Amino acid sequence: MKNTHHDIPPALAQALRDARRVVVFTGAGVSAESGIATFRDALTGLWSRFDAQALATPEAFQEHPDVVWGWYEWRRAQVLRASPNAAHHAIAMLARHVPVLSVITQNVDDLHERAGSRNVTHLHGSLHAPRCSRCGVAQSFVSETPEEPDTGRRIT
Repeated sequence: MKNTHHDIPPALAQALRDARRVVVFTGAGVSAESGIATFRDALTGLWSRFDAQALATPEAFQEHPDVVWGWYEWRRAQVLRASPNAAHHAIAMLARHVPVLSVITQNVDDLHERAGSRNVTHLHGSLHAPRCSRCGVAQSFVSETPEEPDTGRRIT
């Protein structure tokens, strides 16, 4: 791996050249640059009167599945309209220069994958592969952007 970027400290460039395995940990900040609100950002529109941390619980889904499902659909629509940013692309590019690169992310979006990263682990699951709350089987969505209003909607 040749150090062609002046912002990479020489010691880091050498460590990457010598590495057999590299792990990149990411969180909300990496996707915020793509316009994805962080989990702790204030919600907008219909969702401004809800607490995101309260919505993202099994108990909330059991009590108000229409509200929780609508919130997740709104979030998924936001993600599908977003594009990977320079950080996502840089991580994917790094994978071409090291023997094994794994991405471990707290994000539930698919921006790492869309940038080209292949070995991605989502610590909190994915908006694109919800799991059945009874049996745990993952389902996948059609990848097209749903017609979801910017302010969200309630599923009834």
